[in-house]
Order: sequence, then structure tokens, then C-alpha cells
Amino acid sequence: MTQTSDIPQRRTLARIGHFVAARRKLVFDYFSAISGAGGRLVFSLAYFVALANTLSIGEFGMFATASAAGVMLSRILAFGFISALYRTATIRRNLIGTFTAGFLLLGAISLPVLAAASYVVYLIFFAGTVPLSVFAAVVFAEALLWRPVEVVLIVNNGLGKFGRAAVLAILATALRAVGAVLFMLAAQRTIGVWSWFYIGANAASLFVAFACFYPRQRLRLRTELYFRRLADSLYVAGAEVLFYLQMEFDKLLVLSIGGPHLAGIYAIVMRLVDLTAIPIRTFSMMLVQRMMRAPELLSRLAVKSGIEGGVFLVSTLALLSLGIVLHFFPNALGKNVAEAAPLVALAVCVPGLRNLVEYQAELLFARGQTAVRAINLGLLAGLKAALLTYVLTTIPDTSNLVLSLNIVFLLLYLASMSLTYSAMRRPAKAI
Repeated sequence: MTQTSDIPQRRTLARIGHFVAARRKLVFDYFSAISGAGGRLVFSLAYFVALANTLSIGEFGMFATASAAGVMLSRILAFGFISALYRTATIRRNLIGTFTAGFLLLGAISLPVLAAASYVVYLIFFAGTVPLSVFAAVVFAEALLWRPVEVVLIVNNGLGKFGRAAVLAILATALRAVGAVLFMLAAQRTIGVWSWFYIGANAASLFVAFACFYPRQRLRLRTELYFRRLADSLYVAGAEVLFYLQMEFDKLLVLSIGGPHLAGIYAIVMRLVDLTAIPIRTFSMMLVQRMMRAPELLSRLAVKSGIEGGVFLVSTLALLSLGIVLHFFPNALGKNVAEAAPLVALAVCVPGLRNLVEYQAELLFARGQTAVRAINLGLLAGLKAALLTYVLTTIPDTSNLVLSLNIVFLLLYLASMSLTYSAMRRPAKAI
């Protein structure tokens, strides 16, 4: 009788042990990934402080805007085939060499398209404000040097090697920070000189990434595999361009309408907002991987609302903390940043709402709904353009302009929520 009565207890203990063991790896992976985010945050801050206080505010605004355009344009590289490489690393890792060869092939084919798109963007937003040579150098650094570094990070995260990805993220960001510090010591400290330092820092990151962190597999071309996934990759590329357009369009508009100085002030505020998103992106990345394997994960309303509430709360508290520090110590991040310090706390809701829009876009990617994601991001980009154009042309005061961004991003979040969760009622695409 005693042995029989012990059986349920043993089963319960076994279930608890299995539960703890299963989550131990998840917790370990998360802390490995978040350590990279933490290190990246520290060096990103150092890089930002060094650069923002070396360039003039106007030149910093020009660089930040050109860099934002470069990040957007970099999504054209390989026509979005990075998404296929990520899915392969997550689900069919034995094909990484084959899909890496496809990425290199499509990357080379995409270069004329990337160059043409870059020139069109320059003519629309930067002609007469930023020298063409500087714009070309920044886009080259973002699209052909930094974007491949992100590919190495993406593949390592897909493989579940979060520790290696964390180390690379820290090293790559540290190299950028070193570049900014060396630039501080340069005899000439103009945006033209900085563009060469920027190329050097990103080239060093690229060398370290592929020499030390990319998985070693034989490269094999199998074009039938690539073209079968090309339509989905093009959807992803389009969606990524639209995503970064709606994320960074505010900087482009501020430069076009308000000029370099206002663009510099605005870029400083939004860069501090961006820094609060680094840990949240780590959480989103791991959740997306989980959803690729278990699409039903967010079927319950309580889970969805709990995650979104947590993202918003953490993001808002991070910016509030930074705003309080800058209120009492406005020169903590340097003299140029001090000019924008009083404005930081006014954007209190922007990081949380911005991070939620980004998170919702990733949910559709995880479910394989890439075409719907592209359409949604196009709609959001158009809405953001209309809202920001109205705000920039009707609100001359900078403080009120930053304060109004809370309403702009609230409207964008509500639109994103409606589009995303209505799309998620449809069955997820098989991967």
C-alpha cells in the first residue's frame, strides 16, 4: 500500500523536475542573450556620448539621419534572403552552408538595386544638406559592412548560441565606440572625416564576425532552393524597408523640414529612446523563435496583454529613469546632449509604444505572414508620414513637438494592434 500511494507523489516530483529542467535552459539562454544586450547598451552609450559631443549638433543630425536611411536601405541587401537564412539556422541548421551561398549570390545581384535606391533617397531627402560622398560612405558602412555583422548575430541566435551572439554584439559595438573615441582625438573633426572612421570601425567588426563567429560549413549553391523562397524573402525585404521607413521617417522629415540643427536635437532625443529598446529586442527575438516552433503560444488574451503590458512598463520606466538623471545632471552625457536633456522626459510614452509596434511586426514574421506584415508596415509608414508632417508643420516649439510624439506613437500603436491581431486570427503559415 505504501509503495502504491507513493506513485502519484513520485510522478508529481518527476513533473516538477521536468518543468524546472526545461525552463533552466530557457532562463540560461535568456540571460546569455540579455548579457549581450547589456554590454551592447554600455558601449552604445559610450559611442553615442563620444560622437554626439565631438560633431556639432547640426552635423550629428546629418549623420544620424543618413545612418537611419542606411539602415533602411541595408534591408535591400540580398533581397531579404537573410530571413530564409535565419529560419534555416533555427529549424534546419545542416543547410546553413547552402543558404549562406545563396545569401552571397543574391547579395551580389542586389547591389545595383541598392545603389539606385540609395541615390533616389539621397535626391529626395539629403541633396543640398548632406554631401553625396558622406551619404554614400555611411550607406556603404551600414549596408555592406554592418548588415553582414547582423547576419552573423542572426545565425548564431537562430542556432541557439546566444552566448556567442552576445560576445559578438559586445565586441562589434565596442569597436564602434573605439572608432568614435579615436575620432575625438583626430586633428579634424568633421562629418566627412568621421565617415572614414565609421567605415573603419564597421570593417573591423565585419572581419571579427566572420573570422571568429560564423559557423563553419561548406558553401554549396542550390539555386532551386533559393528561388523557391525568393517570393517570401522579397516580402520580408519590402516589409523590413517599410518597417525602418516608418521607424526612422521622423528623422528624415525633421531634417527636410526643420534643418540640420533641429534634426540633431531630435536625433539625440530619439537615440536615447532607442537605447531603452535594446533589452526589449532581446526578449522579442527569443519569443519569435519560440513562436516559430509553437505558433499557438499567443492564443490566450491574458498572455498577449501580459507581454505587451510588460514591454510598455519596462520601456517607460527605462526612459523615465534616464529623464530623471538628465533633469538633475543635464551635463552627464556631455554639453551637446545637455541641450536636448530637458526634452527627454517629455517623450515618456514613445519608447514603450515604439517597442510594441516593433514587437507586433515580429509576431507576424514568426507566423510566416510576411506578405500581410509588409502591407501592414506600408500602411503604418503612410500613417506616420501624415501624422509627423502635420506635427512638424503646425507645432513650431520644440518642447511641444516632442510632447506631441506621445500622441503620434499612440495612434500608430492602436493602428498596429488592430492590423496585427486581426491578421493573427488566420491560421499561421507552415514553415
